[in-house]
Amino acid sequence: MENNFDGGRRQFIRNAALGTLSVSVGLTAMGSLLQSCGATNKMAGSFPATGFGQQPLPYRYDALEEVIDVKTMEIHYSKHAAAYSKALNEAVSAEAPQIKSTEALLANISKYTIKMRNNAGGHYNHELFWKSMRPKKNDNQPTGKLLAALEKTFGSFAEFKKQLGEAGTQRFGSGWAWLYMDAGKVLKIGSTPNQDNPLMNVSDIKGFPLLGLDVWEHAYYLKYQNKRADYINNWWNVVNWDYIQQRYESVL
Repeated sequence: MENNFDGGRRQFIRNAALGTLSVSVGLTAMGSLLQSCGATNKMAGSFPATGFGQQPLPYRYDALEEVIDVKTMEIHYSKHAAAYSKALNEAVSAEAPQIKSTEALLANISKYTIKMRNNAGGHYNHELFWKSMRPKKNDNQPTGKLLAALEKTFGSFAEFKKQLGEAGTQRFGSGWAWLYMDAGKVLKIGSTPNQDNPLMNVSDIKGFPLLGLDVWEHAYYLKYQNKRADYINNWWNVVNWDYIQQRYESVL
């Protein structure tokens, strides 16, 4: 018969072993979680997370006048984009009050309603779109690492513009054309319908958006009518390549 001391000692050893195993399993699971989060954060770039409020337009409504007329800019920003932000805040309050960034919503957008999907996408896409433009510059093009990557991937900067332009003109109905970086750090061109984007877990194309071109009619109709191709051709003159370069370098 074992005495109480021996029995207690053996029980202590068994408990210690189980405790060590539990800690080991817990650390392994935590490591996997942190690794997963790290990969997600890396793909999201080093830019601050996108909140749910509409940020001020980084230029006057008439700043892009030669390419996008002042009335279109005013309506697009103060009506269409503002409505996405308002509806997104409503959806977040109702469905996901614990979530604090639009990127976090988009990564798991399949969990939410169509209201959340449309407005989270619409808000994120427009916040990117405004920053991706600046007053007109002739012969506007990127430089440095981004230009080299575009030329290596697509053959030339002109060919890249051609392919992204085709993605925009061939998008049936409303949507977006994208330059994005996939999980393998390869530059890709694609398009999405409505307000979808490559950050969404339901999107046919997935990656980090570098440049998004809005081809909804409200983005160009007052000036270009049904001539979407003319809008796209002129739009290259107002692309803010300095900002796109920053986005690109954030995920290298």
